[in-house]
Amino acid sequence: MSGTAKAAATVDGVRAELAALENPRMRAVNERHGDDHGVNLTKLRALAKRVGPDQELARGLWASGDTAARLVALLAGRPREFGREELDGMLREARAPKVRDWLLGQVVLKGPHAEELRTAWLADADPVVAAAGWSLTADRVVKKPAGLDLDGLLDAVEAEMKDAPEPLQWAMNTCLARIGIEHPDHRERALAIGERLGVLKDHPTPPGCTSPYAPAWIGEMVRREEAARAKAEGE
Repeated sequence: MSGTAKAAATVDGVRAELAALENPRMRAVNERHGDDHGVNLTKLRALAKRVGPDQELARGLWASGDTAARLVALLAGRPREFGREELDGMLREARAPKVRDWLLGQVVLKGPHAEELRTAWLADADPVVAAAGWSLTADRVVKKPAGLDLDGLLDAVEAEMKDAPEPLQWAMNTCLARIGIEHPDHRERALAIGERLGVLKDHPTPPGCTSPYAPAWIGEMVRREEAARAKAEGE
């Protein structure tokens, strides 16, 4: 789809290409994680690059409800052209974890509504929506921590994470770990909260990967940072 073909891209045309890329074995693997598509993501990204940026097409692909089409939509759309209420609705109707992740990372964080949605979603009664708020908060803990009430966030994690539904628990745990990794003044408390709650302590972790258990995660990342700093100072 180059030149004239790109300008003529349609929802049906893109979906036909996605159907041709469908791999049943990949779908079986993805479905174990809640993602109902079987398209190689490298090929999906290449398709999105060929058809976008195209906001009208992106909205049409999203409206199809198809997971692979929605992933293309999130890459082919223009983040700044999605409205706040539109993004809120998209999050609430997104079924697949990959769609929610890309919605946050590829659209919300690159648009003008991230902070407003972050604070609104944090307080939402829907645990999936609240998880998105915590995910955006974890990103801000790393990139733009000024103005965040880190002690207040730790208070909420300590009070709520243990019994939170899985998506929300994972997002809160990520925020806890990021606070401990990025902010030494709060590290001791973050470690203590993680150890006391024991969330994800027994989660299976493949060899060579870092455990999602917050104390282990914090400890490993701090160790790596200290080793890198020591190496740089020794050169």
